[in-house]
Amino acid sequence: MKKASSTPMIFAAMVAGIAVGYVCHETWATTKFMTDLAGYFSIATDVFLRLIKMIISLLVFSTLTVGIAHLGDTKTIGRVGIKAMGWFVIASLASLTIGMLLSNALQLGTHLGLPLPDVNASTNLKTSAFSLKDFISHLFPKSPIEAMANNEILQIVIFSIFFGSALANLGESGKKLSGMIDELAHVMLKMTGAIMNLAPIAVFAAMASVITTQGLGVLVTFAKFMAGFYFGLAILWGLLILAGFAFIGKPIFRLMQLIREPFLVAFSTASSEAAYPKILDALDKFGVKRKISSFVLPMGYSFNLDGSMMYCTFAVLFIAQAYGIDLPMSTQITMLLLLMVTSKGMAGVPRASLVVIAATLNQFNIPEAGLLLIMGVDQFLDMGRSATNAVGNSIAAAVIAKWENGLDTEAHLTSVPTTVKKVA
Repeated sequence: MKKASSTPMIFAAMVAGIAVGYVCHETWATTKFMTDLAGYFSIATDVFLRLIKMIISLLVFSTLTVGIAHLGDTKTIGRVGIKAMGWFVIASLASLTIGMLLSNALQLGTHLGLPLPDVNASTNLKTSAFSLKDFISHLFPKSPIEAMANNEILQIVIFSIFFGSALANLGESGKKLSGMIDELAHVMLKMTGAIMNLAPIAVFAAMASVITTQGLGVLVTFAKFMAGFYFGLAILWGLLILAGFAFIGKPIFRLMQLIREPFLVAFSTASSEAAYPKILDALDKFGVKRKISSFVLPMGYSFNLDGSMMYCTFAVLFIAQAYGIDLPMSTQITMLLLLMVTSKGMAGVPRASLVVIAATLNQFNIPEAGLLLIMGVDQFLDMGRSATNAVGNSIAAAVIAKWENGLDTEAHLTSVPTTVKKVA
């Protein structure tokens, strides 16, 4: 028996959560009970995300290590890595450029009709610690155990690359250990399946909590900014799908069908991590060999945050426009290149997008207090950028698999969406 997709349940839970949150907000607005109720709703989401964090480090380590070991020699690993990074850089530049062009065309920050925060107001974001020097130092773990304990995905990726490469060079003598790690990956995927059954509950709770606290009114106040941002994301999705079509052909649309569920999970929980296991599963069903997806996907989660980068561009220019600060195009291009570098350190940093934005604002003498304008709707914007990250990394893995002859053409031609084809 083939397992039915839980996408309709997740979508229904999202709609129900919005409805319940709206009723709660309208009934108990501005009362302490409203805040308490939102906190109780968020318990289910917090538990779900903690369960995801519980498995994510071992899941990334086991699948990435085995994927690298199966890739074979270091020459192959380097070739795949270079192709992946090339794709990530191009996608990042496209995302940042779309954000810059749209922000200038739409002028979302002008004529807000809202009181601007005092330029001396504090956002309590530690921007001083977010520098290129610290990012490069932070790339390399002092201990793999510490990296896993802290869910430092980027450090786990670095350790797994070294570990998997060494394991691949052992040849026959390394097959026993490789087999054990492969079994660990299967165990983690079994656990993932059980945890993902809780996704509809977590989605309902997440939506109910945020709408109970913020209400739908905040969406009306910032409707222009949010609409512009989501319009930019829609353009980016179209470009990514078009790029995927250029390399893969019509099957790209089947991939979009397969990632509907992880897309909704990422969108409704505002967490890319929550979608990671389901994206791996969707790529399996599409026919991407696990040795490719388990190598490219963790890298993408560290270096290919397309939605987050577009948000950074939108937010910085929105705040500059709100305060009437004119940024010449040359300055904006410099800002774009700076974001291109600093955004690569987002993985594993709490509220990373806001920290990157605050650091960029300081760099160009734009009031950091402007972030207070958009913090109220950040959760709603985070939903879009998390879902976009999921789309971008899925397409990247599929395209690179095609380049490496690691895409099973028969798997994505099957008419049953839930058929899983085991690949090496």
